[in-house]
Amino acid sequence: MATHRTKMLIIGSGPAGYSAAIYGARAMMEPIVVQGLQPGGQLTITTDVENYPGFADVIQGPWLMEQMQKQAEHVGTKMMWDTIVDVDIAGGSPFRAVGDSGDEYIGDVLVIATGAQAKWLGAPGEQELGGKGVSACATCDGFFYRGKKVAVIGGGNTAVEEALYLTNHSQDVTLIHRRDELRAEKILQERLLKHPNITVQWNKAVSSFEGDPMGAGLTHLALKDTVTGEESTLDVDGAFVAIGHAPATELFKGKLPMDDGGYLLVEPGTPMTSIPGVFACGDVMDHTYRQAVTAAGTGCMAALDAERFLATLDFAEQEAEAAE
Repeated sequence: MATHRTKMLIIGSGPAGYSAAIYGARAMMEPIVVQGLQPGGQLTITTDVENYPGFADVIQGPWLMEQMQKQAEHVGTKMMWDTIVDVDIAGGSPFRAVGDSGDEYIGDVLVIATGAQAKWLGAPGEQELGGKGVSACATCDGFFYRGKKVAVIGGGNTAVEEALYLTNHSQDVTLIHRRDELRAEKILQERLLKHPNITVQWNKAVSSFEGDPMGAGLTHLALKDTVTGEESTLDVDGAFVAIGHAPATELFKGKLPMDDGGYLLVEPGTPMTSIPGVFACGDVMDHTYRQAVTAAGTGCMAALDAERFLATLDFAEQEAEAAE
């Protein structure tokens, strides 16, 4: 076990954490990034990225995160392969965190960039058939269903994007939505509804995922009409749950204010939390945009505000010393 001391401690990686690290390192804050269970965040399970500024061609999510990490390290960031299991922030700066390894991390400022994780339906069979026909990431697992029949559950941007992506592998994609209209952006809706290989089942909810976890895996979905209550089944080889994400804020329950969805609350227009010196950036505080480029932007903001906070601390210390 060891103690790691830094001016800027960043919990979590991804576009937000890496961007905060790049700006923090350039400001001579010698940041430490504790990468967590999924270094690189959600983009490491995203294949084609076609909307990140600066790239005319489609790029790969894992490659983009690898480049961000390399850039952060190049300018002076220290990467730690550890997962934070406890934090002590109530007493103000410096802030203390403890890793699963037993190591202690102490930072004059704390940047929270723990991101978000996929939500699950909680229907019978969902977890039992996880990895055996049931998934929450089409870009991760779609390849395994080439030429097979698949379904996507949801009605927002994520669900529509995953359904469209799956047409690269399957000619029989069904989108299941519990309402009679989608919540996705209009341009995505148009692409989906015009696609010849996608069928939409409106007003349907998945009652259970059926199959044999020890054998063939998922075989069909049990559905229920949300209007009439009528029950039906849909034969599928794969089902992708795409109903949104939950912020990874368990560490901070009772320690920082959150909204009803568990997202960390920040001062509007800033990454500043209720505790001076603690900043939140990326999907952990953004339930509206949730894009790689906005996450990177808030990571930059967190680093700039952290630099200002440290300058204020230094000035206060100098004033105190001068008064003695």
